[in-house]
Amino acid sequence: MARTNDLFTGSKKMSNSSPTILCLLFSGLIVATLYLRGDSNIRLVEDHSILKNLLKQCDLFFGKWVFDNKSYPLYKEQKCAFMKDDFACQKYGRKDSTYMHWRWKPHNCDLPRFNATALLEKLRGKRVIFVGDSLMKNQWVSLLCMLDSSIPPSSKSSQWKGSLITFEVIEYDVSIDFYWEPMLVESNCDDPVEHHVQDRIVKIQSIENHARHWTDADILVFNSFMWWLSPNTTLLWGSFNSSNAIYKQVGRVREYEMALKTWSDWLDIHINRTKTQLFFMSLSPYHKMAEDWGMPMGKNCFNETEPISNERYWGSGTDRNMMHTAEAAIEELERRGLTVQYLNITQLSDYRKDGHPSIYRKHWQPPTKDELANPTSYADCVHWCLPGVPDVWNELLYAYFLNHS
Repeated sequence: MARTNDLFTGSKKMSNSSPTILCLLFSGLIVATLYLRGDSNIRLVEDHSILKNLLKQCDLFFGKWVFDNKSYPLYKEQKCAFMKDDFACQKYGRKDSTYMHWRWKPHNCDLPRFNATALLEKLRGKRVIFVGDSLMKNQWVSLLCMLDSSIPPSSKSSQWKGSLITFEVIEYDVSIDFYWEPMLVESNCDDPVEHHVQDRIVKIQSIENHARHWTDADILVFNSFMWWLSPNTTLLWGSFNSSNAIYKQVGRVREYEMALKTWSDWLDIHINRTKTQLFFMSLSPYHKMAEDWGMPMGKNCFNETEPISNERYWGSGTDRNMMHTAEAAIEELERRGLTVQYLNITQLSDYRKDGHPSIYRKHWQPPTKDELANPTSYADCVHWCLPGVPDVWNELLYAYFLNHS
């Protein structure tokens, strides 16, 4: 309501002109009415003026989780038309719902309340692409669910072609897409369906076959981490099945560094610096070893229902060397004049051992008798239930979207 207050304050200084006073009062009333009604243009002005200072003065990634069953969740699992069975934990038997009601509270400030209409207005006429693995898909589905109730059914259109899933909001002429590319560069894991290969082969200097689909994007959001954890990753120079190809293994961190170098070089050459916003999501931690938070060995996220409250907690599911490697690549791009916003969602997500699907998801291969007898053996402690943690990642992204001129 700051704009309305300014108008009334200004009117006191002009007491000699009653027509001016009436005009200002009337204008203020209109602004107040539109704001209370939820007019997106007014909200964009309000949000932008607040966020400009917020992002400068407050570390949005340093804080704690606060239970809030009045404001959260932002949507209902069963009412989201885009929900995927991998993340639909209630549908597949999860009985507790506490995991949906946690709000991220940065120290010294609050995140702006998510407004779907304001975001769609901000994105009008733009193309957004989320590029990465199934955790990036987790985040993409989360954002679509956050927007869903504000989009008329007649205004929705989607298409799946190869690695690209395109979702369009016709009314706003906006496209919010997902592109499957788990290792950023080309690999034998590139098929969006048949990608579960035991021995991963990465064409460490090749990215163009995928990146050509991103060149016209206004906003690109990247992630890449989980698929680099495989112990059986081999680098390839040359073509698959070529007799002249060179294969080599050099260690996980070095492989990751080389892939980020190929990615960075492509961005440096092809990205329009005056048009495209770039974001890189830090690694999403897993919770496979419950001894990290004081439980017996052999346990994991199965049956966990509360976040970790110790703000100094760092679990074994976070690889700081990998994080430093990504940060160094982004800093190098900054030196080249290309800004990539690094959204450090790692520690805030690391507190959320309760947020994973565990056994409550669709299993594309039915669990065996031995697995059913020991649920921890097949619990998914990598991905996230929706509604849940990725909604906060998108609230953070929303703050940066709105702040961008």
